[in-house]
Amino acid sequence: MTYDKILTQMKKDKVRFIQLQFTDLYGLVKSLTIPIRQIKSAFKNGVWFDGSSIEGFARICESDMYLAPDISTYAIIPWLNSTNGNTARFICDIYTPNGKPFESDPRYILRKTLKQAKEKGFEFNAGPEMEFFLFKTENGFSPLPHDKGSYFDLTTDEAYEIRRDMTVALEKFDIKIETAHHEVAIGQHEISFKYEKALKAADNAMTLRFVVKAIAQQHGLHATFMPKPISKVNGSGMHVHQSLYNIKTKDNAFFSKNDDYKLSDIAYQFVAGQLEHIKGMSSILSPTVNSYKRLIPGYEAPVYICWGRTNRSALIRIPSSFKDNPQSTRVEIRSPDPSCNIYLALAVMLGTGLNGIENKCEIIDPLEENLYNFSNSKLEELGVDMIPHNLWQAILELKEDSLMEEILGKHTYDKYINAKEKEWNDYNLQVSKWEIDKYMEVF
Repeated sequence: MTYDKILTQMKKDKVRFIQLQFTDLYGLVKSLTIPIRQIKSAFKNGVWFDGSSIEGFARICESDMYLAPDISTYAIIPWLNSTNGNTARFICDIYTPNGKPFESDPRYILRKTLKQAKEKGFEFNAGPEMEFFLFKTENGFSPLPHDKGSYFDLTTDEAYEIRRDMTVALEKFDIKIETAHHEVAIGQHEISFKYEKALKAADNAMTLRFVVKAIAQQHGLHATFMPKPISKVNGSGMHVHQSLYNIKTKDNAFFSKNDDYKLSDIAYQFVAGQLEHIKGMSSILSPTVNSYKRLIPGYEAPVYICWGRTNRSALIRIPSSFKDNPQSTRVEIRSPDPSCNIYLALAVMLGTGLNGIENKCEIIDPLEENLYNFSNSKLEELGVDMIPHNLWQAILELKEDSLMEEILGKHTYDKYINAKEKEWNDYNLQVSKWEIDKYMEVF
């Protein structure tokens, strides 16, 4: 779509205001609103903003940046319609005053990594599966689930109606929903959208987060993508399906009809690269203190560095594909959660996979048993390692992985480590209710 066609469409849609959206280092959606009369200038020159106020961006002495709307992301925000005019949105790329992409813009980091893949003859496709909880709000933000449902339940409250409204709203943003259902835990849900090229998939995931929250609010509920809001039940993950498309041969680079798993050498090398660097990218895929309270045995979350087909305790799983559709062959990484910055997550997932291909990394043997049932001695005998079990361990692993610095760029790499160290230190200063209950009377 051209600028002229977008302008015509906005007039037809009776747009009066425009939200220019982007994400900070944490992946949180930021927004700047302009009136419709500013849109031609925004298309031509961008819209200036103060980057020093955004987490992980520039210092005060180099704060001027501008937003450039990506016209392919145009959509009407359905719940902001009014008789006085509608509100549209564009997702933006961030530039410095000299007209160069801002090196710590998460969307740019993904674009840069996708360009590297294209130079090697590949396009990266991804499909994040987003899980979230819905809570009642009468007690503030305390985790009071809105229902008692479980996996695939058709609950008797308004959960179906809420997911339906979310699906309708998401489709207004050109997001093609494939499934929406109740998840395992009480008050937990999942909405999955169509497998897409990675940049579109990342934009869709970012959009889904703010759409789900807005629609939940309309129903008097609070939606959260916090990984583990309730103890002793399953947390919210973001399993990501991945594959590479061979630009030259126009087929799925992961498929091989002669292999038992139907995987090509490219696919095995890609997976091997991710397994080799999973510790280093853990703080990006699972970025919060709370993330590691999800990543414990027994709650369908991976903790062991291994892969397999039927094994859902594995870090990387090979989903079943249709026999007559080799394009559906893909690999699923199961450690990410929806609190991550999806642009950075896809960038490091692709970057480590490409590194595995470039270095022809050899894949470890698959494991098809439930590793949660194995003793520590058995795991040690098999040589099965574990991902970091808290954020601090993950930060230390990030510091030791030079490939992460290469993918993220030094500025982002350093800013990210500093931000996560501060988060860990802040957490360690807190005294929890569990500690009071456990120790106050005993000691």
